[in-house]
Amino acid sequence: MNAEKRAEIFKRLSKAIPKPTTELEYSTTFELLIAVILSAQATDKGVNIATRKLFKVANTPEAIVNLGVEGLENYIKTIGLYHAKAKNVIACCEQLILIHHSQVPNTRAALEALAGVGRKTANVILNTAFGEPTIAVDTHLFRLGNRTKLATGKNVLQVEQKYLRTIPKEFLHDAHHLLILHGRYTCTARNPKCRECCIVDLCEYKDKMIPKVHLMNGQDA
Repeated sequence: MNAEKRAEIFKRLSKAIPKPTTELEYSTTFELLIAVILSAQATDKGVNIATRKLFKVANTPEAIVNLGVEGLENYIKTIGLYHAKAKNVIACCEQLILIHHSQVPNTRAALEALAGVGRKTANVILNTAFGEPTIAVDTHLFRLGNRTKLATGKNVLQVEQKYLRTIPKEFLHDAHHLLILHGRYTCTARNPKCRECCIVDLCEYKDKMIPKVHLMNGQDA
């Protein structure tokens, strides 16, 4: 895939998704951090249902620590792996209080040192909260990268690095959310909606279903 095609892909995605952002609900960087930790192997919808209740009673590190593991579990027990996540969230909040004066740090090293925070979560926080041009490769971005040939790789890190090397700079900040939303609603895992896709003629997926009439460079083919 050449640079011209990549630029056109992101140009079209930006037009189709004019305000790309996370679907997790939050009002502070701390709430975003907790929501992202809880979202591992869970849907944003499911996390939002839980955090709407949780954040009404506890939306600071101190308030969540005061809940304790069992108290926190009562709010997040509908989320997968809730027991382990509750332990991580409590430990993370304790670290924020003791090390960071209850503030979410803005560096990768400091974020990844927090309980429950890996590279993907750190990338989400750095991009969404602090505006850094990072790419958090989840299942959607990994699938899209390899399927469309935008960023091929055998593992998450390879795909992330390929995205960072090849995405045009003007689209790099929003690319993470553009790709997640495109993967979540159009280029789905089992039945990609090629007939509804705005980049179908640019995608290099060998098994794509090309509609008889589709848009090519903004014109009817």
